[in-house]
Amino acid sequence: MGNASKKNQNKIERNQDYQKLEARIARIESYLNLKPIGEQDNQNVTKFLPENISEAADNLEFRIGQFWFAKAGIIALAIGIVFLLTLPYKNLPAALPSIIGYLIVTSILTLSYVWRKSYEFLSRYLLGGSLLLLYFATMRLHFFSSEPAIQNHTIFVSLLLLCVIFAIFISIRIRSVYLTGLSITLGYFTTLISESPLPLFLLLIFFSLISTYLKLKCEWNGTYILGIILAYFAHFLWFIGNPIMGHSLQLKVSPLFNVLFIPVYAIIFAQGNLFRNKNIPENNTVILTTFLNCFGCYGLFLLITVTKFNQYLFFQHISLSIIFLSLSIIFWIKERSKFSTFFYSILAYIALSVSIIAEYKIPDSFILLCWQSLLVISTALWFRSKIIVLANFLIFIIIFLSYLTLVSKAGPISLSFGIVALISARITNWQRHRLELKTEFMRNAYLTSAFFNIPYGLYHSVPKPYVSLAWIGVALFYYIVSIILKNKKYRWMALMTLIITLIYILIIGIIQLTPVFRIISFLVLGLVLLTISVLYTRQKMKKSEEREQNS
Repeated sequence: MGNASKKNQNKIERNQDYQKLEARIARIESYLNLKPIGEQDNQNVTKFLPENISEAADNLEFRIGQFWFAKAGIIALAIGIVFLLTLPYKNLPAALPSIIGYLIVTSILTLSYVWRKSYEFLSRYLLGGSLLLLYFATMRLHFFSSEPAIQNHTIFVSLLLLCVIFAIFISIRIRSVYLTGLSITLGYFTTLISESPLPLFLLLIFFSLISTYLKLKCEWNGTYILGIILAYFAHFLWFIGNPIMGHSLQLKVSPLFNVLFIPVYAIIFAQGNLFRNKNIPENNTVILTTFLNCFGCYGLFLLITVTKFNQYLFFQHISLSIIFLSLSIIFWIKERSKFSTFFYSILAYIALSVSIIAEYKIPDSFILLCWQSLLVISTALWFRSKIIVLANFLIFIIIFLSYLTLVSKAGPISLSFGIVALISARITNWQRHRLELKTEFMRNAYLTSAFFNIPYGLYHSVPKPYVSLAWIGVALFYYIVSIILKNKKYRWMALMTLIITLIYILIIGIIQLTPVFRIISFLVLGLVLLTISVLYTRQKMKKSEEREQNS
């Protein structure tokens, strides 16, 4: 009996413990706002499915039937009418297909106007289709027939331009970005149909102005980007012979003044970002459009001038360099732009480099290219642009490697690269607060370049017996600079220069130098090394004494 009562007592205590545990868990769930496990599992299973799947399916069905089918139907109808207009119709008057096209356009425009309130979306689609058909009906007056209704090319292009201007006007009036983009595309296409160089370039300027105006007035970035791409692409198509009009590919030699219009496009499109809304920062769109404008302009300009007008390269590229540098200065003064200033300035320096290469022969051109680096550093300090400094260093290295590759025998020019690298390192350190440089990377890069370039330049510039002495002089110069500037980096450069001097004398000097210069080289190097050793020893003793006094 005693054992039975004891077991019952233990069972009661366990039940009480379970109840306490359940109560504690319930309090925790209540505090965390958790639902019971069964309900929570059901919720996890069903949350992956839409709550109203039937309603979602109905909405999708109506969107397809109401909007997608409307677009597809109008596109199909427009394509069918275009094919209808392009048939030859040999036994009919030449103007009849276009007249039929105009009647169809009038009917569609009337229907669009009638449905403008009851079927607003369908009305806009019909309007867009009618404007496109209006353009093709006008094209039918000259093309797709052996006997055109209008044979005068100037009158025909004028009619097409009227259609484009009407389409742009209607598109802006109803504030349709897509229809405006389509109308501007037709405008650039019309410039290629005109074919005559001067009207073609003037029309490119006209539609570039419209694209930029819409960017500033309506903030339509899509039409702005489209305008930039189409302007340079249309000029490129003209240059390669206008194959879109069925001509064979051939590079145009005349007129020479065609290259003058390319910077004009760049200046026009630059206004779109320069005079944008003050509340719009230099965002990704601004960066993208600036990039397209810069590289579209210079890429096309470089292609045309190098392939067909290379006798005028110097004046052409120096002029474009001035234009780009002016734009970079304007962007910096007006809004302290970071990326626009960088793109325009770096392409200005590239254009300047091309003009130098075109005017001066190798290796003389490398002297100016080398010292041009200091000009870039100076403007980079004004613009407070770390990106320009980095890009300039990369270009500096590319120029030096090109010099080593193209020049069969290195000379004093290679020494210029080392001197420019030293000056650049000093300038970047002196004005590091303007560039907000947080690391020593750029300065170290220039110093490393100088460390290799100066000995290399001296090796190829001075007579062989004096190479070791010249290197010793450079090492002493580094030590003097380190004392004046109190900078240990120059001491390290001096140490490394003396090490390579010692290696040079031990390997090359013993074999190639005459006895007199061999003796002089070893004596001078030995004295310098001993003197430096004494100076380091004294410096170390001085620091030890100061450490003992402080302790």
